[in-house]
Amino acid sequence: MVVTVAFLLLSFLQTVKIANSQSFIGINYGQVADNLPPPSSTAKLLQSTSIQKVRLYGSDPAIIKALANTGIGIVIGTANGDIPGLASDPNFAKSWINTNVLPFYPASNIILITVGNEVMTSNDQNLINKLLPAMQNLQNALNDASLGGKIKVSTVHSMGVLKQSQPPSSGSFDPSYGDLMKGLLEFNSANGSPFAINPYPYFAYRSDTRPETLAFCLFQPNAGRIDGNTKIKYMNMFDAQVDAVYSALNSMGFKNVEIVVAETGWPYKGDDNDVGPSIENAKAYNGNLISHLRSMVGTPLMPGKSVDTYLFALYDEDLKPGPGSERSSGLFKTDLTMVYDGGLSTSNQVRTKFTCISLVFRVFNSQVFYS
Repeated sequence: MVVTVAFLLLSFLQTVKIANSQSFIGINYGQVADNLPPPSSTAKLLQSTSIQKVRLYGSDPAIIKALANTGIGIVIGTANGDIPGLASDPNFAKSWINTNVLPFYPASNIILITVGNEVMTSNDQNLINKLLPAMQNLQNALNDASLGGKIKVSTVHSMGVLKQSQPPSSGSFDPSYGDLMKGLLEFNSANGSPFAINPYPYFAYRSDTRPETLAFCLFQPNAGRIDGNTKIKYMNMFDAQVDAVYSALNSMGFKNVEIVVAETGWPYKGDDNDVGPSIENAKAYNGNLISHLRSMVGTPLMPGKSVDTYLFALYDEDLKPGPGSERSSGLFKTDLTMVYDGGLSTSNQVRTKFTCISLVFRVFNSQVFYS
């Protein structure tokens, strides 16, 4: 029995080591606001947390500079409006790399360039048709700068690119995208870049506000939902949505393309008629999601690993249009204090590890005493 417990302890310590070495927790840093703290203050804030990656929707040089020598992975993005120029003019793509990447890399750890945001569901056929050529020109510009194997190029999709997502094993892309989606996936596969998607259990709950659906979306105790094809019981909506994406990729022959969750979150406040936003729900979703990722359990169709996941969002964005919930998803206030404790502080991470180690040693000591 002593040997068994010792083995469990060693296994646990190895798991902690793996979890530490994999930077799968990221956050979105939106800037549609007029009250954001200085980038240098934000860089210090991020270093006090377990956040290892930051996604920018643009390429603000002040933020990129502030994150230099922190080791934090940085995702930068091109605007949707830049796509036609990037697609038609290789020199524009080269200039974009020369301006937004070369002055900062490698001190600033730029890891991914996202070309546009949710372009495929924008209903702008011109942008949709030019998305892949824009990505190809940026990739060529990176290759010319000898950065092709170091910085990846992709784009970010909404869950709307799926025609079917339930059950997860039947996940499939909307056939109306046809060869356009196939071309994007071929690009991802050829260049080792991820398929980035924005799954939001929050929106799933808004369309089905039963208490059992809320529990399923918040990783809380629930009866689960069985996939009739695989007989797998899903215990949370996040896993179900991510596995639906995996099934869609698999159905087109691209199961080896990495999935990255570019956005997911839960607003803590909304308008009077909004269903779902609250401090309690936001804390439950983000906190339980972080715990789920740290467990390294993975999803039923992708077990044993955690997908890179970028939480939405670092701060509120007070100038964003739309319902109040669009402006109330920040995990931190602009005075750098927490809106609520979602478990991102390094002290929480250390406390969790030592609690688990303490429990293992208690079991170990009890087995020694009674053996």
